Amino acid sequence: MSTYVIGLDYGTDSVRAILLDAESGEELASDMFLYPRWKKQEFCDASLNRFRQHPLDHIEGLEKTIKGVINKSKVNSSSIKGICIDTTGSSPIPVTKQGAPLAFEKGFEENPNAMVVLWKDHTAINEANEINELAENWGGNNYTKYEGGIYSSEWFWAKITHIIREDEAVKNAAYSWMEHCDLMTYLLIEDQDLESFKRSRCAAGHKAMWHEDWNGLPSEDFLNRLDPYLGQLRGRLYDKTYTSNEVAGNLSAAWAKKLGLTTDTVISVGTFDAHAGAVGAKIEENTLVRVMGTSTCDIIVSSKVEIGDTTVRGICGQVDGSVIPGLVGLEAGQSAFGDVLAWFKDVLSWPMDNLILNSTILSEEQKERLKIEVEKDFILKLSEEAEKIDISESIPIALDWINGRRTPDANQELKSAISNLSLGTKAPHIFKALVNAICFGSKEIVNRFEEEGVKINSVIGIGGVARKSPFIMQTLANVLDMPIKVASSDEAPALGAAIYAAVAAGLYPNVIEASKKLGSDFEAEYHPNKEEVAAYAELMKAYKKLGAFAEKNINRKTTINEFKL
Repeated sequence: MSTYVIGLDYGTDSVRAILLDAESGEELASDMFLYPRWKKQEFCDASLNRFRQHPLDHIEGLEKTIKGVINKSKVNSSSIKGICIDTTGSSPIPVTKQGAPLAFEKGFEENPNAMVVLWKDHTAINEANEINELAENWGGNNYTKYEGGIYSSEWFWAKITHIIREDEAVKNAAYSWMEHCDLMTYLLIEDQDLESFKRSRCAAGHKAMWHEDWNGLPSEDFLNRLDPYLGQLRGRLYDKTYTSNEVAGNLSAAWAKKLGLTTDTVISVGTFDAHAGAVGAKIEENTLVRVMGTSTCDIIVSSKVEIGDTTVRGICGQVDGSVIPGLVGLEAGQSAFGDVLAWFKDVLSWPMDNLILNSTILSEEQKERLKIEVEKDFILKLSEEAEKIDISESIPIALDWINGRRTPDANQELKSAISNLSLGTKAPHIFKALVNAICFGSKEIVNRFEEEGVKINSVIGIGGVARKSPFIMQTLANVLDMPIKVASSDEAPALGAAIYAAVAAGLYPNVIEASKKLGSDFEAEYHPNKEEVAAYAELMKAYKKLGAFAEKNINRKTTINEFKL
């Protein structure tokens, strides 16, 4: 009898599941669930950089997508041997002593501070600054050493510190905190005990300052200096962590009945989406895998011998086993990639949304048809027109910091900027400038890795942007001056999660062999246009010059009186 595994990928807007033939690598079925509460932006306030998600969105999505792939594939449920979950991160949530989300408790059902604090939530900027100041000056271990030397407001401790200072009720009611990938894994298994539960090495190492050098999480002394609550919390968290090829537990009887599976199905340790995506894309040493969606995550693996004692400045961590057990996983990324273009689309859509679609001249049916047509062609048409603009033409210069900067050198206080506008500047010119900006931001990441001695021989792109936008991918190849291969799988992170599940279930001896057999093929390759490489290098100089000005003069605290020309 054939054997199968399921990978679940929790993205920003939706969860996707795939059912994979563990022998042939064929993706037999996939299913997707859009988060209904998130779609309505419940518990969010973009003006405050507050982005929260209700765990019911995730639990409902889990049930719907797993049932969906089982029903579509018609496979025997007893032949499904393993499940692995990847999520965005750092996306922590407060939980009770039993490990239940605090949002399910009476009095917290509508409290944003009891929800999953999504990766893109930047309400903890001040707390991140405190952590960096303390780590640098307290006289003990610098716990940011393996986090690129800068702790981010997007990460575990900063977010928890912010919430417990803002909300006394949540502080008093939260027994512990869990990363989203750990929570979803924990909810599925039979033997639920927070103390013995196997937490994700990937999540802990990249976002919570966990490292073997100091035997786990930052010391109680260090955390007490931030807030006594954190010192107490440390004792309710974990010391050991586990890689995603390991078994977290077996599917519980309750979930087995609900999903139509058996309790023989193993649940592997959870992980983050980008790291799973790298496995799904057959990552090898010295290969940069770019997971390109609303933001980017850039993943490299290196042998311990090659990386040695190097700690790469300004990245999002380097962690033994966070991608492939036995190799050091290095993570970087951009806080906004597709989000930069989505922001511009929202700006241009304002007249249609608020004037045309509110018109009394058009029928409701006409409005709906018009909206669908515009949505379908919006980015495509802008891309076509932007591509026609010669590189020698006067093009605005833009920064990709619309949601702050993740790498190199995390700084979520930064704001974006656009220069070189004129009366001749049209929407396609600005769109081209924004595409250039996200590619220049990508080049800065490549430059940082290479400056720090991390060799990059090849680049792989995965995700919606990589597969759907030849214009962006060609621009990226020109800017990086490197060929870029694009993985053919629509669901590379879910595929990577399924690969982990196959190893945890004992179907493969290790992640490398499983990835080679089950990982995605490639559907396209973009090569630099040598005639344009030099021109983009000149534009990159202008990007860096504008960036230096903006970093010095424009941030979230800047007022008109403080702005310096």
